[in-house]
Parts: sequence; C-alpha cells; structure tokens
Amino acid sequence: MPHPCSHGLVHQALLYGSEDEYIAGCKEFVEAGLDRAEPVLIAVPRPKHRALRTALNGQARRIEFIDMRELGRNPSRIIPAVRHWSEGQEGRRCRFIGEPIWPGRSRSETVEATRHEALLNFAFGESPISILCPYDADGLDPRVLADAERTHPELVHRGDHAASGGYTDPLNIWYSTEWPLPEPRATVAKISLGEDLAALRRLVESYSRMVGLGVPRSCDLVLAVNEVATNAMRYSDSPGQLRMWLEGNRVVCEISDDGRLEDPLAGRRRPAADSVSGRGLWLVNQVCDLVELRPGASGTTVRLHMDIAA
Repeated sequence: MPHPCSHGLVHQALLYGSEDEYIAGCKEFVEAGLDRAEPVLIAVPRPKHRALRTALNGQARRIEFIDMRELGRNPSRIIPAVRHWSEGQEGRRCRFIGEPIWPGRSRSETVEATRHEALLNFAFGESPISILCPYDADGLDPRVLADAERTHPELVHRGDHAASGGYTDPLNIWYSTEWPLPEPRATVAKISLGEDLAALRRLVESYSRMVGLGVPRSCDLVLAVNEVATNAMRYSDSPGQLRMWLEGNRVVCEISDDGRLEDPLAGRRRPAADSVSGRGLWLVNQVCDLVELRPGASGTTVRLHMDIAA
C-alpha cells in the first residue's frame, strides 16, 4: 500500500531486484503523488529516464527530470537543490525520487552519498515532502544496502512497506568515525597553513597545472582551497595543514585543522543573494567533483576532489 499522506518528511528506500521492480516502485510512488496534485521531481541517472517516462505515459509531462549523475556527482549538492525546488512549490506537499548510489560509484563517492542520505532526515524532518531512494539490491555491495536501512525510516520491497529496524539517528551517522579517510598512495605535497593565503593559492595553482588540470578547473580548485583554508585559519587555534596529491585522474587537496564543525548542513544551504556569510563551503561544493568532510573531536578534515578530464 502507498504511504498515507503525512505532515512531515516521508523518507523511503526502494530495494529493487530488477528493472520491473524499479519501474513499479517508482511508478506507484509518483502516481500516489500526482493523484494528490503533488509536484514531483525525479533525479536518477539519465539512462533510466526513458523507461520511467514510458511507464508514466502521458503523466510524465507533469514531472521534472534531472540527471543524478550530474546533480549528485558531489552528493553535497543534492540537499540544497531539492530544498530550492520544494520551496518553490508554494507550500504544497511534494515528492522527490533521488538515486544517489548506483553500481559503479567509487567507495568514497558512495560513502558521501550515504552520509547525504542520513542528512536528508535532518534537513527535511518537518518539511512537507516525500522522498523515495531506489537501491539496486542485486548490484550494490551488501554494506551499502545495510547502510540504506540505517539512513531510511521506511523500506519498500516488491510493494510492501515496512519500518526499518536499523534506522539510526542521522547525526550519529554524520559524526561517526566508521569511514576514516584513507591515506593517499601517491606522493604528497604539503604545506602548513599560515597567514600568506596568496602564497597558498600560488602553490595550489602551480601543482594543479603541473598535473594537467586545465586553467578554468585550476582556478576553481584555487578558489575552493582558499575558502576552506580561510575558514581553517579563522576557526582553529593552531595552524592547519594542506596536502595535495594525484589520485587516478583526480587532483585531491586536503585541509585539516583543529577547529570544530558544529553545523552538519554547512555548505548545504543555498545562501541568500544578499548574504555576506555562509558562502564558503557552498561555493566549494558547487565547483568540486567530490567533497569529503570529516568532523571530529580533534578537528576537521576536508578533502576536495577535482577531475582532470572533466
């Protein structure tokens, strides 16, 4: 049975084992919303758009589609995009299908998408929105499916809806130490953060150009590192550190310091046009291909990934 109308967030994981189960689960969710005149946004990998449009027949024209491979390249972009869309619905309850994890995503991308899934519960807890997140039960690692039970209050499988016995407080997942950032396997360039941000920017630009990052992307990376380093120098008591290395076809820059990050949604709120603060991590999330952020008792670490071939 479709989930009854709720005043706050409904967050479900759809566990599917075939394309037919995928289509049937999404179709049931969408049609339940359209029957109530709820706006619907679907963000799944583009290759799945056609099958969903076909299954929804003429109703597809009432739905917005987004390619999750673009929106969710860096999972930190998803929450602000969905909030911006939902807040434009004039207070009506709305529906969102988001598939941020699919077979073939790297382990680091999957971990960040899992942390995003947990934060959806924190960000939209009282909001009038229903969210369905499809998971390929045959193609994904069992660890990913177990995490889906932790990040979703409700599970859907072959039309059956059930409360998740593994659901976990989203902040416990956000602050968890179970996903430590692996040490780089490549040669690392590093520098202590000081007061000379201009020298830091020159170093990042020189390194990124040396490893083949083009001019526009190099400028984006310099901007991102500058924003994170500025925050590190502002909120930490001792100098932090910047490390840079090449990981496959990505340049990775890591800034670590002893400052504490208290806001789990930092960088996941779209700043107002006239805002003078809160833009730093927002900009970082928009220009980087992946952002890994680890808050901890001894400080905060942020890793910025930039694809060379993008």
